[in-house]
Amino acid sequence: MLQDATKTGGLSPVTCHLFPVTCHLSPVTCHLSPVTCSLFPVTCSLFPVTCPLNFMTLSLGIDFGTSGARGVVIDEEGRVLSEMRHYWLAETVDWVQCWREALWSLLGQIPGDLRGEIGAIAINGTSSTILLTDGAGEPVDAPLLYNDGRGAMALERLSQVAPANHTVLSATSSLAKLLWMQALPDFAKARRLLHQADWLGFLLHGKLGISDYHNALKLGYDVEKLQYPEWLEQLQIPLQLPQVLAPGTAIGELLPRIAADFGFKGDCLVVAGTTDSIAAFLASGAKFPGEAVTSLGSTLVLKLLSRHRIEDARYGIYSHRLGDLWLTGGASNTGGAVLKHFFSDVELVRLSGEIDPTQPSELDYYPLLKPGDRFPINDPQLLPRLEPRPDQNKEFLHGLLESMARIETRGYELLQNLGADSLTNVYTAGGGATNSTWTAIRQRYLKVPVVSSIHTEAAYGTALLAMGKVQI
Repeated sequence: MLQDATKTGGLSPVTCHLFPVTCHLSPVTCHLSPVTCSLFPVTCSLFPVTCPLNFMTLSLGIDFGTSGARGVVIDEEGRVLSEMRHYWLAETVDWVQCWREALWSLLGQIPGDLRGEIGAIAINGTSSTILLTDGAGEPVDAPLLYNDGRGAMALERLSQVAPANHTVLSATSSLAKLLWMQALPDFAKARRLLHQADWLGFLLHGKLGISDYHNALKLGYDVEKLQYPEWLEQLQIPLQLPQVLAPGTAIGELLPRIAADFGFKGDCLVVAGTTDSIAAFLASGAKFPGEAVTSLGSTLVLKLLSRHRIEDARYGIYSHRLGDLWLTGGASNTGGAVLKHFFSDVELVRLSGEIDPTQPSELDYYPLLKPGDRFPINDPQLLPRLEPRPDQNKEFLHGLLESMARIETRGYELLQNLGADSLTNVYTAGGGATNSTWTAIRQRYLKVPVVSSIHTEAAYGTALLAMGKVQI
């Protein structure tokens, strides 16, 4: 760290070229560039001065979100050294192959001189995106994505076992999806259930069947007792559930063939990951109860930091453990995907600039692309409401932005009514954070300061997790 790089002794100085470090013949550790002894034209080795570049530790955070995959490399001070992107194709059908290609693409985009300095890697994935694999980790069927509601067919069976209003009692929970998948023809080939982040991490470290307690929450894992609950045994699930670790826990070193192929260090660690929305929260800078992060990506995700755990499946509300606090919230299927269905990026910028955010819209929508929402209304049959559509595109967009702001406000009000800390301010992550018109509309409804997150990329929060910079 930089504060380690300036220590003074009492004699002649040793100066770091490219970065101002003074040694004075006493122990110095510089993590940025070589330290050379100014008394001799060589690296000083007479005294305990260590600052070769390979002592610098970088971390890599990888985000598998709803619209694509991203990567961020940071140094020990949290500075971004490199960013990578890989977008999903609109017509993607084979998600397993898509994720594989994206992972290798991101690793390949990292500048070669940085790959050899990365000491830890973490991956986040979309919450409740799951897949079944055989004993070797090869998927046996197509994954079920985060917003897939086919688990609704298993809720009656699940409600007979799980506690009332438990997080798993949602059509999109990992456990409900798993029960629905038991009817698939290829289920007999399955030996493991993995979350998206679990499987991608496995491709890097090779240890099959390891998850984290953020991803495992909607599988029924008890994040207070840190164990699977006894009631889960009544379901007699005929495959192995993941071993669950705390996010950021070291799992193992990068597989030797991957380290060799891409030029990573042999001792580069892969650590347990998290979900994309929690990673966005970690990146935001929010630290205190009452602070919240709204992620405006393809979907609308709310996270409120609270001293109290809130769980209520009736409304799609759940809480993740975050140190001594709870990150409570939910995810709606409204969001950027709806906007991009009707408007191009250029149109969104132009039309947003024409809207007066101080004036309310008279249009009342519930913007969805297909039936079903998760939060603040947890109803897999909820119909989209996108009529009437005015002749002017500006008015239509205004109505959509206002309606999404109302859904967001309703979500935070619901969390507080159920016992979460009072909302004090909202950080914004995701692509929607750059839309100043939307921000102004949201602030009018939320009635608290709304600002962009310090860092808006979930990959950045995941890199902090890999670096060990956040308390989980």
